[in-house]
Order: sequence, then C-alpha cells, then structure tokens
Amino acid sequence: MRAFYSVFRLKLATGFQYRSAALAGIATQFFWGFIIIMVYQAFYSQPLADPPISLTQVVTYIWLQQAFLAFIALWFRDNELFQLITTGNIAYELCRPSGLYGLWYAKLLAQRLSNAALRCFPILTVALLLPSPYRLTLPHDTTTALLFLIVLVLGLLILVAVSMLIYISTFITMSPAGSLLMFGVAGEFLAGMIVPVPLMPSWLQTIVYALPFRLAADFPFRVYSGHIPPAEALATIPVQLLWLTALLMIGKFAMGKALRRVVVQGG
Repeated sequence: MRAFYSVFRLKLATGFQYRSAALAGIATQFFWGFIIIMVYQAFYSQPLADPPISLTQVVTYIWLQQAFLAFIALWFRDNELFQLITTGNIAYELCRPSGLYGLWYAKLLAQRLSNAALRCFPILTVALLLPSPYRLTLPHDTTTALLFLIVLVLGLLILVAVSMLIYISTFITMSPAGSLLMFGVAGEFLAGMIVPVPLMPSWLQTIVYALPFRLAADFPFRVYSGHIPPAEALATIPVQLLWLTALLMIGKFAMGKALRRVVVQGG
C-alpha cells in the first residue's frame, strides 16, 4: 500500500502542473454547458403535464457534469499506459515489486482527481453566480451535501475500476481504439451524460439501473439536486459498494489472466 500511495501522490502532483490545459478545458466546458442548457430550455418551454425532473434540477445536473467531467468520462485516458502495453515496455512494469493492478489504479485515480480539482472549483463558483435559469443551485441541506460527496467519491472509484477494464482489454486487442469507443459511447449514454436518466423511457431506465455506469454520474448528481431523497441515497450506497467490489475482483482476475499470456519482444 505504501508503494501505491507514493505513486498516487506523484501522479497527483504531476497532474497539478497542467494549469493551462485546465483553463482551456474550463472555457470549453462553460461553452458546452450553456449550449446544453439552452437545448433543455427549449424542451421545457413546451407544456409538460408532469415532468420527471424539473428544469432547475436539469441545469444543476448539467453544471455538475461539466465540473466533474474527469470523474465520469470513460474516454478520459492515460496514453502512457496504452503505450506500455502496445510497445512492449510493460516488461519494465512487471519488474516492479508491487501488483500492477493496484499501481495502475492509483495512477488513474490520481490523474482524474488532479484534473477535476483544477476545473471543478472555478466552474462551480461561476455557475453559482449566474442568473436564472442558468444558475447552479446549492444542496437543500448539509445532509444532502455530505451524501453527495460520499456517493461522488464511490462513483469515482467505480468508474476507475471500469476504466481499468479498457486497459486490460488492450493486452488482447493490442489497440485501445475499439475499447475506448465501445466503453466511451455506451458508458457515457448509460451514465446519463447524454440524456438524464429520468428523461429516458421506462424500458431503458430498467437497463440503466441494472448496470454500474449511472452510479458514477447520474446518481450523485440527482442526490445533489434533491431529485433522489436522502433515504433512497443511503439505500443505494450498499449497491455502489457491491459494484465496486465486483469490478475490482473482475479487474484483478482479468489482469492476472492477461499477464500470464503476455509476450514481450525485443532485439
């Protein structure tokens, strides 16, 4: 664990160096945030008998998406790890006296944390000061805010475990493009990043609730906005823990199988 913690700290410190990239990302995310909110404004301008989620909650949902994009985007990747696999330099990683799965998990976790830390605070601060209907609302109470932080962190751990499967699959395909496309497109949609889950048809919601993707994005954001009450949030936390445990076990097993078959060429 000491080795994993050291890697985590080093990767976190490295990630904080990319401030210019973070500023460019903030500008991009504000642009997309306003565009998406305008689309939903037009949608809600039509008479709806009983909307499953209010416009205010949708606006909050969108700003949280933009602020914590690094927490929830499966296409967010570490090209260095892909190069280690595809070039054969994985041999150097295998010489380390520590488990490869835990080492990479710590790297990816630190990368996402540092990226989100540089972007989320400016986005959230400005979004709180915007005029209605573009304003981000605060949580209803302290309990809701605390629950949001807990489920957001658990969702991040789940997403990193899912993203580890992308890197493990590259041992077999030797190309990350297919896995990134498949996981990125499907995961983004099923997490509610394209359309909020409450606005999906009921048959599709059944599929979404059976998979772990929504637990990283849709679930925390709806807890924050109050669309999911605290009692339901507390009841869903054990589901997050079960999915996290299952994904970690699957990932470690798949990593072990892949490493037993890995072949490194050299000259």
